[in-house]
Amino acid sequence: MINRLYFTSNNKQIQQHAFEAIKEEQNTIGYYALPEQDITPVSAYCQTIPEEIRTIVVIGIGGSSLGAKAIYEFVRPVKKLKRKLYFFESTDPINITTLLSKIDLKTTHFLVISKSGTTVETFSIYKYIYSLHNDPKAYTFITDPGSPLEQYAQSIQASILHLPNNVGGRFSVLSTVGLVPLALCGIDIQALLKGAQVVKESFFNEGYLKDTLLKKAVYYAKNHAQYHINCLFAYSESLKYFCEWYVQLWGESLGKHQRHSAFHVGLTPIGLIGPKDQHSFLQLIMEGTRDKSVTFIKIEDFNDRITIPDITLPHLESLDVLNGLPFEKLINMQCDSVMEALLNEKDIPIDSIIIPKTDEENIGSLIFYYELLTSLVGELIDVNTYDQPGVEAGKIILKKKLEDNIQKLEQKNSG
Repeated sequence: MINRLYFTSNNKQIQQHAFEAIKEEQNTIGYYALPEQDITPVSAYCQTIPEEIRTIVVIGIGGSSLGAKAIYEFVRPVKKLKRKLYFFESTDPINITTLLSKIDLKTTHFLVISKSGTTVETFSIYKYIYSLHNDPKAYTFITDPGSPLEQYAQSIQASILHLPNNVGGRFSVLSTVGLVPLALCGIDIQALLKGAQVVKESFFNEGYLKDTLLKKAVYYAKNHAQYHINCLFAYSESLKYFCEWYVQLWGESLGKHQRHSAFHVGLTPIGLIGPKDQHSFLQLIMEGTRDKSVTFIKIEDFNDRITIPDITLPHLESLDVLNGLPFEKLINMQCDSVMEALLNEKDIPIDSIIIPKTDEENIGSLIFYYELLTSLVGELIDVNTYDQPGVEAGKIILKKKLEDNIQKLEQKNSG
């Protein structure tokens, strides 16, 4: 991947501080080590799933599902996969019913993923599906060692896999959380990790991405009060779910109280897909408040050569300029034109990421690139990148509401 910055940030002292902090974090934060992991245990587990299983279902939410979904939906259009993969992530009853209508329970294996082992959304869905298909062999549980979920899985003699130490949910896609469902579907997880490793080596071993990532992170941190909205403008429908993963990663990691002050800080993530969002959100970027930076993502090779037919339409002869043009060239011309228009505005920070082609190695690189960038920006704006107290507060309130609801039902029944 190639990252081109169209803004400058040359504070070497701050860049070096950020780099040293991230080097030190490797001793305590687990996601940094994931690119080098041995995938033999994952491959061995996958061999235990019978060939007659045609569908894999992930029951999980947030970091338990978004990363794997981003990779699956990126690779699926260009690769013949051995199994379909579905994600149950919502307590929306219509969504649950619709997804269930697409699968055959008898030929489906379910991966129930919860780091804590007590996620409300995950287990409300699991309880419903288990009531329809109560065969423990149809389920594998992925959780932290010693969690309530592990104890439950042991009690029904179901398969259990563990998350690695010190890997938070939104940074877990390159762990068992993402690798297992992806490998079961036939995605090349070794190539995925290779792509992540390329970015890691470039950053930590004086490659070109070190300078680029540090300049970008310092610019975002230095200007986060003004340019506090970060737009990811991806020119491929296959990156739609990558944008969703980025929104969770960026928002949950960077929206915090500062560690050494009482200030609230953060950078708001926006995921956009070109060219369709040229006809909506682009207007706000172009002429709205100057509070947004924009990163464009382009794919050089879409692995699809369809072209616009050489046809002249009556009264639409001016559109003959499209004739014979490959769609992959058109979409990148659209991206380049929007970038040029924004550069002409002079006061909108933009950069571009160019992905050579649609495959596992390139999405692995993009995933790890954004994890590193998130860690760097978190360090520079002085937040704990790896906790989420704001999310936990809502969970505590929900737990109290559920307990109150049970008490009301008990009082009603006893009366």
